[in-house]
Amino acid sequence: MPPASRQPRFAAPRIAPLSVLPVFMKLGGKCAIVVGRSAAAAWKAELLAAAGATTCLALPDGAPLAPELTALIEAGRISCLGAYEPGQLRGTALAVFDADSDEAAARFRDQALAAGVPCNVIDHPKYCTVQFGGIVNRSPVVVGISTTGAAPILGQAIRRRIEVALPPTLSAWAALAERIRGAVLDRLKPGVERRRLWERFADLALAQGHEAETAGLPERLIAEARRPDSGAAFGCVTLVGAGPGDPGLLTVNAVRALQAADIILFDDLVSAGVLELARREARRMMVGKRGGQASCSQGDINALALRLARQGKNVVRLKSGDPTMFGRAGEEIAALRAEGIAVEVVPGITAASALAARLGASLTHRDHAHSVRFVTGHGRGGAMPDLDWRGLADAGTTLAVYMGGRTAPAFARRLLAHGLAGATPAVIAESVSRLSEAIYHTTLERLAVEKPGHPDGPVLIGIGQVFRCGAAAQAAPAPSLLFGT
Repeated sequence: MPPASRQPRFAAPRIAPLSVLPVFMKLGGKCAIVVGRSAAAAWKAELLAAAGATTCLALPDGAPLAPELTALIEAGRISCLGAYEPGQLRGTALAVFDADSDEAAARFRDQALAAGVPCNVIDHPKYCTVQFGGIVNRSPVVVGISTTGAAPILGQAIRRRIEVALPPTLSAWAALAERIRGAVLDRLKPGVERRRLWERFADLALAQGHEAETAGLPERLIAEARRPDSGAAFGCVTLVGAGPGDPGLLTVNAVRALQAADIILFDDLVSAGVLELARREARRMMVGKRGGQASCSQGDINALALRLARQGKNVVRLKSGDPTMFGRAGEEIAALRAEGIAVEVVPGITAASALAARLGASLTHRDHAHSVRFVTGHGRGGAMPDLDWRGLADAGTTLAVYMGGRTAPAFARRLLAHGLAGATPAVIAESVSRLSEAIYHTTLERLAVEKPGHPDGPVLIGIGQVFRCGAAAQAAPAPSLLFGT
């Protein structure tokens, strides 16, 4: 009986729960107050002044004034109000307090709330209504990093990574974007033309060595965006490989495609972590296809991608693993190109490569394999596919069997019948690279008599001598979780 049919549907939510909401506050021309005497208070005062606030210092009872605060006052960057009084909070945009106890922190928080002023109490996160995070400054591009007070050192490490990744010239590029925005709105059509310009602009801005002040650059970018090309009247479709599940295995081009998408059509097997890297505004639609389960038909998926592209949308067709590996990408590409829609393909890391890396095995170890073959264990209607069994039974070939969970015993018996030794190592892997990953070691002989189970995640079966080597041999014996007698 064929599996039930289902229609494409929108997926929600678009974002996982947040511990805090990152909000950026404009302080230019507004008054902010810092209450404290320490170097930590001086740093907060310097941040507020850098953001354009008229920053005032009020002094609680306590230790002598830190020299950093004295230097800020002498330089005219902040002014001193003298002794602190709660009435000084009225009319300010933000208040910061360097508390020496929980009691003082709670009292200041209550005073700020009574005055209707957001407050930050240094090193007392539970008494803060706003928190300062790590900052990467490429103004007007500003990146804020928060660990909600849980791991400040981790936040600092993340900031260092971002500092390295973002070129120092990004400030000039962001300033250029502000200057040319009006011309872009006036001279380019909404949708494809404007998106084309800003995507090219972003590529240049984030590339090392490109200067924002290059003569004639804005005119050249506008001219390129208006230039007619194949499919320019429509949007485009990009087939993107999501890899086996770990977001860290995405390619840079895959992340860029996800960040530029208007619509994402994704498979059931694409992990939530990968979708989290997509552009927040992008609409997500699940178009899942699972063997033996309710699935969207390939014709419906092709028609949906075509319709969205004709509306001028930038469509990402997100497929688990590599889109050209048993993902019916050829059918989708042919259907779209036949209608004049531009199609690009962004390769992904296929599950066999992820499994080999996970096990520390080489699929083409020179002592054990002279070739590697990727095959499917799932033919039309879920039956065993018609394959070159004599060639697959070559002892010097490594086999990676995709979608073979249901047909694994029959697959193994065919190999045995064509001469492959029963002691040949085999590995059963479910959900490779994901948190739910399970990898088990067995042999071809045992695989042939196992009764298929019903794993939740995608199953890949590796067969060959290379899985006897190195870390591959450390995999646990296969229990009945996937295959039971």
